[in-house]
Amino acid sequence: MRPGLVIYLYGDLGAGKTTLVRGLLAALGYLGKVKSPTYTLLEPYRVDELDLRHFDLYRLTGEDEWESAGFRDEFDGARVLLIEWPEKAAGLLPAADINIHLAIGGTGRSATLQSNTETGDQCLKQF
Repeated sequence: MRPGLVIYLYGDLGAGKTTLVRGLLAALGYLGKVKSPTYTLLEPYRVDELDLRHFDLYRLTGEDEWESAGFRDEFDGARVLLIEWPEKAAGLLPAADINIHLAIGGTGRSATLQSNTETGDQCLKQF
């Protein structure tokens, strides 16, 4: 993980997007509670010197809400961005370094990880 990394999280409701973020934060050493940003749309986290932003855009109503919330300011290249439902803000988000597609199947979940950039490649190689 490094500042500027953008990760899009795809999957149906209940596929495990927020659970994945909880696991990622725990793996980084975060000891606090990790809340779903379903209603707030954004939850900030700090682990050591790393700032992370967890977006859940499922309830985003449009570009006006995006602008009035000041979300554009979060995309300054200094944070790791974990974005659920990125399709709800198409055209407003920076391109993803990594796409993670989660699916419910049988008794578990499956995850497909796709790198889109050199930064994404480096992250996945260390994963």
